[in-house]
Amino acid sequence: MNFYDLLSVPAGATLTEIKSAYRRTLLNFHPDKQKGSLSSESTPDIDIAVIKDAYLTLSTPHLRKQYDSKFKIHTVLVGPRPAQVVSLDEFEEEAEGGSWRYPCRCGGVYRVTMSLMESGEHLIGCGSCSEVVWAGYELQDDDG
Repeated sequence: MNFYDLLSVPAGATLTEIKSAYRRTLLNFHPDKQKGSLSSESTPDIDIAVIKDAYLTLSTPHLRKQYDSKFKIHTVLVGPRPAQVVSLDEFEEEAEGGSWRYPCRCGGVYRVTMSLMESGEHLIGCGSCSEVVWAGYELQDDDG
């Protein structure tokens, strides 16, 4: 279970936002608040201990950092599904060199830089929307 989703906060939420969301979530899922409620049948059972664990993890900087790194690893393994595969040959080299751009259907652009390529990054997000493409390229060895 994703703690951010459980508390209904974005990944960049502040401590104040997390605390407020924690209280709201506790009230929403508290067993005493569920009794006699018509909506209790549609509300899933969430253990209060899980909500407390989510709050403790997200409100403690070092625990949050550990959680985020685990979640990021999982996200990378699952990853977003690219809208299309685009060869670097289809990207237009920018004037200053070292970066290439490809137009997105929203009007924004996908930008590939040398540093992204050197780190082996192929999934490139649009700068204006949530669309992702897989940029195809091969790095050449310095030897030849």
